Amino acid sequence: MVIAEPTLVRQSSWGLVPAAGVSASAVLIFALQYAVAGYATLVVSLVVAFLVNRPLASDLLTIAIGLAIISSISVEANIDYWNIVLMGTVMTLAVLVPFLIDRRIHKRRTITFPIRTGQKWSRLEKSYLFLVVLLGWAILPTYFIGSGAYQNWPSISEPDEIGRLFVGVNAVGIWDELFFICTIFALFRRHFPLWQANILQAIIFVSFLWELGYREWGPLLTIPFALLQGYIFQKTKSLTYVVCVHLLFDLVVFLVLVHAHNRDWLQIFIY
Repeated sequence: MVIAEPTLVRQSSWGLVPAAGVSASAVLIFALQYAVAGYATLVVSLVVAFLVNRPLASDLLTIAIGLAIISSISVEANIDYWNIVLMGTVMTLAVLVPFLIDRRIHKRRTITFPIRTGQKWSRLEKSYLFLVVLLGWAILPTYFIGSGAYQNWPSISEPDEIGRLFVGVNAVGIWDELFFICTIFALFRRHFPLWQANILQAIIFVSFLWELGYREWGPLLTIPFALLQGYIFQKTKSLTYVVCVHLLFDLVVFLVLVHAHNRDWLQIFIY
């Protein structure tokens, strides 16, 4: 039987040490591509966690398993048919395995995907959706084209390439929320206050996005975005809402990438 999610586990400040180590391992593995150092940091962090607090260690191990699964492949932007299938499979496992550990082994509901919450979106929440599109339109062309970051994505011009890019951008956007927010953030949140758990998940989130292609000065965009997504999820408890925010942002990302690779197309941007 699956039991209700327990209340927040209170941790001493020492618990932040192994948790920060797990997040730091993602920087090494995904952003810096130092796999050996990253995995070593991950293992040491888990050992320290088991010495500090067993419940914390158990959740960090679940996070580590998810990270190990997704790190088994390159997540650099690649829209080849085979790579789409491969990434889709691995990303599914990276979400599914921690979910099953939570349900089958720990018999609880820490990892949930709340789609229908029964709560209506407030006027502020609806307004924020429009603001996301406006900010994306104003900022993203300068980032992708001005920094040359668009070259981290494959050149596209044929209809099937554009279609695959659209599918890939949106699929990864949905997965980001399932993995980084509903899984990693939720597990950190069991043990740490909101601001600490949010920073810990954002470090991992941004490291993944760096390998994906958000490089150069991309972290100036992805760090606030990751922190806001964690905060919004905590406040709304709605996967549907954070996914809508992410997909609206990614819609602008998609349009900018198409425009960047085909400068005569989609001349709706200032840059």
